[in-house]
Amino acid sequence: MVQKHHHRWLSRTLCLAIGSILAAGNLWAQSAPLTLKQAFEAAWSRQPEAQSLSERREAAEARRQSAESWTAEPPSLEVSAKTDQLNKNQGSREYVAGIALPLWLPGERSRTGALADAESRATASRALGAQLRTAATVREAWWAWQRARIEKGLAQERLNGARQLAADVVRRVKAGDLARSDQHQADGAAAAAEVALAEANTALATATQQLRALTGVAPSSQGADVSAAGEPAPAVPADFAALDTSHPAVIELLNRAEVARRGAELAEVQTRANPELTLATTRDRGMFGDPYQQTVTVGIRFPFGSESRNRAKAGLARAEAIEAEGQLRLERERLIADLEAARVRVESAQQQLTAADKRAQLARQSRGFFEKSFRLGESDLPTRLRIELEAAEGERQAARARIDLAAAVSLLRQTLGLLPE
Repeated sequence: MVQKHHHRWLSRTLCLAIGSILAAGNLWAQSAPLTLKQAFEAAWSRQPEAQSLSERREAAEARRQSAESWTAEPPSLEVSAKTDQLNKNQGSREYVAGIALPLWLPGERSRTGALADAESRATASRALGAQLRTAATVREAWWAWQRARIEKGLAQERLNGARQLAADVVRRVKAGDLARSDQHQADGAAAAAEVALAEANTALATATQQLRALTGVAPSSQGADVSAAGEPAPAVPADFAALDTSHPAVIELLNRAEVARRGAELAEVQTRANPELTLATTRDRGMFGDPYQQTVTVGIRFPFGSESRNRAKAGLARAEAIEAEGQLRLERERLIADLEAARVRVESAQQQLTAADKRAQLARQSRGFFEKSFRLGESDLPTRLRIELEAAEGERQAARARIDLAAAVSLLRQTLGLLPE
């Protein structure tokens, strides 16, 4: 009995411990900041291409195995019986059992295997291309959310400073140091800061919902800073030709063109239906009392070709090959232009960040000077409000410049065909 109670107590303790661990894990998942890589992985898991990828791989493997078989189609079994039992009933009997083997046309088997291999590679590259397209959408939504989050934080800081200044002005108005009109100006600046915060909250809510629609996860507004949220800067190749073997968009179109070419080559040899080799055995007798005779039949069936059907099939395959090769050429040209534009954008964003940081630093120093002079009565309130507005705008421009640089690096990685890290 004691041992039974001991096992029951141990089971209850283990259940409570597991429940606590799961609850702690859920709490951590809710409180941990979302990263760009996690957002991409969550968005990719929701894509139809990701959910159907395993089935497409199995279908490609099945086509490859079918191309390795010895017959063009599965063999078929034929069984028949003939009797005169329903009319003369003289004992005539005939039983036939045979098998039909569809044969490959000359060159059809090797070209079918080549097409199956090309389709298998195309299935893998299609998934990589879909991942890259998903990454582009996630990156765009991610940096829009980061901008909105930074804007909201700056608007909150501006409102806090405006309220503190308004409270200071109220005290000085009561003391007779400032006029009532100064209080109205300070209150107006605080009201304008409230409007800006409300607009920032709306923009942040919109960006959050857009990111949530992609990932299925609501990101925390207390996310990581820009330096942690950004991606590492990639190495830009001197020659884009090297990307033909690594860029998912180019590889996807290359494999599509290869599939179309292999399909056209297969259509050139499939000028007719597959011939069939027939092997049959027959057991028959003429009437009652006659012994059964055994015979073997070997035959082959050659279907006639249809020129119009073959011409349509081959023409469609060649058209798809031409279309895929044309898309590949246009995609290469577009990627070269996008790569150069993304590289220039990163350089420009770096220059803008340097200038914005310098402006923000000068604006902070000026704000400190005028804040001190305003307390000493050496400067008026309109000047103080202008300096505060300039300092807030400088901080905002610097923060946006940091976001723009991180987004430019992310776009450069996207152009190079790199997934989020």
